[in-house]
Parts: sequence; structure tokens; C-alpha cells
Amino acid sequence: MSVTIKRPEELELMREAGKILAKVHEQLGNELRPGMSTYEIDRIGEEMIRSFGCEPSFKNYCGYPASVCVSIDEEVVHGIPCKEKFIQEGDIVSLDIGVIHKGYHSDAARTHAVGEISKEAALLIERTRQSFFEGMKYAAAGRHLYEISGAIGSYAESFGYGVVRDLCGHGIGTHLHEEPDIPNFKKFRRGIKLKSGMTLAVEPMINIGTPDVLWLDDEWTVITADMSLSAHYENTIIITEGRPEILTLTDSEIAAHIWE
Repeated sequence: MSVTIKRPEELELMREAGKILAKVHEQLGNELRPGMSTYEIDRIGEEMIRSFGCEPSFKNYCGYPASVCVSIDEEVVHGIPCKEKFIQEGDIVSLDIGVIHKGYHSDAARTHAVGEISKEAALLIERTRQSFFEGMKYAAAGRHLYEISGAIGSYAESFGYGVVRDLCGHGIGTHLHEEPDIPNFKKFRRGIKLKSGMTLAVEPMINIGTPDVLWLDDEWTVITADMSLSAHYENTIIITEGRPEILTLTDSEIAAHIWE
């Protein structure tokens, strides 16, 4: 397995890419309203990305037709935006977005409430986000990759949730997907030793019910096998000798001191 260690000048470009993506996420999340089509969400998101002089990472990537993956309720990831699909009061909506800034990618996902949602759904969103930060406790040089995975999975499973096993996080840099793969559940082996300068996209995908998933006929949209709700939370990070740098936190997340 070849995992790239980024040079200081590369890390700086990735920091810039992360800040831009955080702004896009915050602005687009604030635009969500009942009755919006997923096509409109994607259109606004792409306009935001391009307004920063960036390219959308996802558009035409392996044939994916949009700039923003918009996944609703039981959709885990990779929902394809369309003009005939609308978000409704009470939905939870996951937005997965990537940007390319001067040749370097950043990648992040957030799950949003549309209006008033159930307590069960709100807890799922909150706990999926916290599972990411449980993993960050082990994201330091000298630790092992699967310590991150184990911490994410153990936390989510303590609530009886299903941790998706068919999809994972990944390395990131000049390519959207680089080595290594990053599972969200405990592995028997320790995985590679983490080193300063590694850049990773860590992304828990957590279901209220079974961890099993299915692919729809569009060959992109992934749904929970039992049609239960799913949430997604992702950030691009830099491994350091101490706490990781989380490049894609939004201003509101920073203000809320969610990473203390």
C-alpha cells in the first residue's frame, strides 16, 4: 500500500481547499427548504463551488452526473439530484461535496434536518457526527489506521446502530480517492501506522437499523436494506504528531466548539 505524505506546500493548498469546502457546506446547508428539488440543491452547490474558483470533485467522476450527492432518509450516499425529487419537512438530507482547488481535493459530508424531525433522527445525526470525533482521538502519528475505524464503530454500535461495511473513507490529495481505505468498524488487524503529512477523508455512514445496504438501478444511489434512516458525516484531515488538523469544519461547527 502506497500512502502519500504531503509536502508543506501541498498541505497548505489542501487547507485552502478545506476552508472553501467548509464555506460551501455552510452556505448550502442554510439554503435547504421543504419543497426544494434535489436538482436545485445541486445547481446552487455547483454555483457556490465555482464562485470560489474551484471545480466540483464529483461531477463526471466515474460517470457521476452531478456536483453534490444529495441523499434523503434511507439513502446512505450518492443520491443523484433530479428535477422531480423534492425534500420535505421532516426529512434528513445528507450532502456530500468535494472541491478541487489548484489541483488538490477536499471532501466532506453533512446530514441536515429539514424543518422539524423526529428525536430518533436527530440523535442519529448527532451520534454519527460524534462517532467521527471518537475516531479522531486516535488520528495521530504513531497510532494505527484501524484504531480510528474501531473507535468509530464501537461508539455507533453502542447505540445499537448499524455501521455500513460496504463503503469506507479514503486517502485524498491530488486524487479524490487515494490509499488507504478507511473502514468505519473494528478490524482484527491494526492497519498501517499513521505518519505526519498523511491526508485522509474519514466518513462514518451510520444506519438506525441493519448495516446492510443495496444499490439502486441507477448504479449510484445506496440505500439501507431495511429502509431505515441513515446519516453521513465526513471531514478531510491532516495527520500530525498531535491532534489532527480537521480542514473542513464549518464556521458554525468551530463556533460550537465541537472539536475540543
